[in-house]
Amino acid sequence: IYADPAKRLELYFRPKDPYCHPVCANRFPTSTLLLKVKRRTKKKKQLDADGQIQPEVQFEMEILGTVNTIYKFQGMSDFQYLAMHSGPGGKQTSMYDKVLMLKPEKEEFFNRDLPLYIPPPIFSRLDTPIDYYYRPDTHHREGYNNPQVSDENLIGLSRARRPNNAIFVNFDDEGTPDKPLDAAVQNWNKVCTNPVDKKVEEDLRKLFEVRPVWSRNAVKANISVHPDKLKLLLPYLAYYMLTGPWRSLWVRFGYDPRKHPEAKIYQVLDFRIRCGMKYGYTPNDMPVKAKRSTYNYSLPITVKKPVSHTVSVHDLKQGLGTSGAAGAKKPSSSIYKLKESIYVFREGTLPPYRQMFYQLCDLNVESLQKIIHRNDGTESECTERDGWCLPKTSDDLRDSMSLMIKQMIRSTRPALFSSTTSNEDGKEQLAYETGDDEDDEEEEEEDFKPSEGSENEMETEMLDYV
Repeated sequence: IYADPAKRLELYFRPKDPYCHPVCANRFPTSTLLLKVKRRTKKKKQLDADGQIQPEVQFEMEILGTVNTIYKFQGMSDFQYLAMHSGPGGKQTSMYDKVLMLKPEKEEFFNRDLPLYIPPPIFSRLDTPIDYYYRPDTHHREGYNNPQVSDENLIGLSRARRPNNAIFVNFDDEGTPDKPLDAAVQNWNKVCTNPVDKKVEEDLRKLFEVRPVWSRNAVKANISVHPDKLKLLLPYLAYYMLTGPWRSLWVRFGYDPRKHPEAKIYQVLDFRIRCGMKYGYTPNDMPVKAKRSTYNYSLPITVKKPVSHTVSVHDLKQGLGTSGAAGAKKPSSSIYKLKESIYVFREGTLPPYRQMFYQLCDLNVESLQKIIHRNDGTESECTERDGWCLPKTSDDLRDSMSLMIKQMIRSTRPALFSSTTSNEDGKEQLAYETGDDEDDEEEEEEDFKPSEGSENEMETEMLDYV
């Protein structure tokens, strides 16, 4: 717990009870001393003021060091849920000996008829009391309409969609949009108030003229723009593909990749680094860190999550620290620019993350490009799975890229392969990573990460706009 500043110290009143809910202590910095105190009692006795005989006591104190971190239990104790069963007449019967397996048991132990016992994983998501202030109805801005409630979304409707006003297109949809929504135009014009924003808009227009389909990471690696402004600029110049070979990509208005065979070089490839004992290295041995992992997820009562900074329209108008903004600390033309490795694959280099979304044109390896262009001039049909490429093209690309990465890892850490044999033929099995803490992730690879709600960047980007 002490090694991770984000963790809270847990105290269990019944350590041997797996159903005991702990109380949590918060971590605080302090400047105090650690003292060693000795109490010595001498056999020599003396008389006190009342004439009674008292032993002579002396205290010796020694400073051992300083204390810079303390844990304080400030929260309330949670509910406790015991493994009990209410029998006839309200008599409570303990079930610990029936639900806890303390030693290897035979098959009869698992086939016994027991009362249903499903303890809740957690009662309270917070352990500190808060005051709920009843507020009047929210007054929305002009033009706001309440979301329509139907039988399909009656349950689970928590808030209205965020007004980024992107146009989403599925692979099976007819036609493509040729202009943005009026709301998207208004949103961008509202925040585009300085020359830096005008230049960013012109740069993005030029990118879409050179290449009609872009991923968000590729855009962020070619122009310097704050992610919150990019969310408003992309729907102004392009639409978003939800499904098909161009899923999670932004396409220039008026361009339909489903009608142009040459658009196959812009298709997306979902590539994940394969790991496991059959490949000679485990996820923890891999020199590529995981972007995030569900294995390290902690409940809110055990982790103090940082408070995110809310960006207002006023901040966007001021440029958010870019050149020409009021109160900018260090103007730079590339302050938000990502590295090229975030979207380009090259032979001899490892991807920054274990799961990457590459466009086929960004696979800068001659052997991979030969696989992509095997059917140049003979494309007859665009399918949802393979697009304009031959069937199984994505599988062939993943096999070749996995072999390159395995050779790269072999050269980087040869000790991992000293006692294993190479198995490069046949289909390789994907093994999902256990992952490292996201806090250890190299921040220079991508300064502005997607939302923390999904391990799949494609799904995360969809959630950002939906």
